[in-house]
Amino acid sequence: MGRPSDSLPAPTPEHDLLALRSSTTFEETVVGVTSFAHTFLQETQAVLNLVDAGSIEQMAVGLAEARNGGGRLFILGVGGSAGHASHAVNDFRKLCAFEAYAPTDNASELTARINDEGWDTCFANWLKSSHLGAKDAVLVFSVGGGNREKNVSVNLVRALELAVERGARIYGIVGRDGGFTKQVADACAVVPVVNPDRVTPHTEGICAVLWHLLVSHPALQAAPTKWESVANLPVTSQAETGQRAANQSMTNLREAIK
Repeated sequence: MGRPSDSLPAPTPEHDLLALRSSTTFEETVVGVTSFAHTFLQETQAVLNLVDAGSIEQMAVGLAEARNGGGRLFILGVGGSAGHASHAVNDFRKLCAFEAYAPTDNASELTARINDEGWDTCFANWLKSSHLGAKDAVLVFSVGGGNREKNVSVNLVRALELAVERGARIYGIVGRDGGFTKQVADACAVVPVVNPDRVTPHTEGICAVLWHLLVSHPALQAAPTKWESVANLPVTSQAETGQRAANQSMTNLREAIK
């Protein structure tokens, strides 16, 4: 019996035409119809080619200055960007020795503030309780950057207004026109729009690339990442390290049950 794909009928021009007619996301090329995956990846490459590398360099230098001056980093994001914020906090702390926090990491406090004080002020009041000061930095991840007039991500706007008032450094990785974040930021990377139908996925995807760039930047990175740090070790050394760890764990267990 052949492979499962061997039993499938070969694509025909009629199938290609049907696919083209059934989805506006498929584009004609000189050789026919490209796949959605190919189109999406091409768009991603186009976005990366258009990102202003200079703004990333400015962020890296500014964040390093804040860290070296004893400041802290507060990362703000909503929705998928909140997930980015949590991940980035880990990397800035672990790889860059930068004291970093995200308000969305504490669900109890965040939901209490939203319930008792309101959505619009939840980030600003959290920053007030964190005693945001001039030595600190605020980093925003957002598709739109916040817009008071359109009542979108007003909690970001209010938090940034506080940051301006307190004299904190402001940075952002945002999409569309950058919104309020770009207006007040010391440095801001705006993810260009190459397809208006996919602004959100491209912005959030590229955001992850750019903040990983930041935590890998020589101006910021203070510790090696795990796999790169062990890649060149002899296999025996890695095995010995694992065995030592296992032996220590057994020792600790015996001590605990005595």
